[in-house]
Amino acid sequence: MQATLQKIHSTHLQRRTDCIKSMDPQVLRSIVKWPEVPHCFGWLALDRRGQWRMRDEYSQQNQLPGNVIRHEALNECIGRNYACDASGRYFFQNGPQRVFITLDAAPWILRLMPDSSDLKLLTQCQSIFTAQGALSDESGNIYISGLVEQTFYEENQDHPFSKKECLSLALLHDHDLGIFSELAQVQESACSFKGSWKWHGKELPIDPIHSHELAKQFHFVLRPTD
Repeated sequence: MQATLQKIHSTHLQRRTDCIKSMDPQVLRSIVKWPEVPHCFGWLALDRRGQWRMRDEYSQQNQLPGNVIRHEALNECIGRNYACDASGRYFFQNGPQRVFITLDAAPWILRLMPDSSDLKLLTQCQSIFTAQGALSDESGNIYISGLVEQTFYEENQDHPFSKKECLSLALLHDHDLGIFSELAQVQESACSFKGSWKWHGKELPIDPIHSHELAKQFHFVLRPTD
């Protein structure tokens, strides 16, 4: 698996957003050519800082986070071919092979980035995340709920891959908690924080939640299995 990922072609292809062309063309062609390639589980992870990590057999057996992938072209390729199935399992479509991703916290990790006149929220895939609210868990983590355009896989469809804007959840990178605190007004509740924060001229809510509730409420799987 590690050798396979490292062999991915480094050509930068224009990102498409319409129906089946939401992924790299050569990836889609390979799925048609080799439809029976087994899925892969446990080898790839998304950590809390938006880094893709390679988890070899030793890492998996010893519950280790794995090695951060530093190769820029590979990171971009994973981002372009990052998708979700109907069960809420996120994966990287690596040619004909589907590599399911272990999520440390959420399917998206956000950074607050300067824009022309304000701040914007960017995912680890460099896509825009449109905030609708925020959640604070028992450990003080801040999650942003909102809309993001993502690739979906639906079985038994003529065009199984399509891009849709949907409600999802993202963890705010811990390096940006200071900036978020400047936008927020919060009060401490029993096990978390609640209040509001200012975003693009709007007052958005901050609600308390327990981390164990997040995956079910926002329909994602932290540790996909077959």
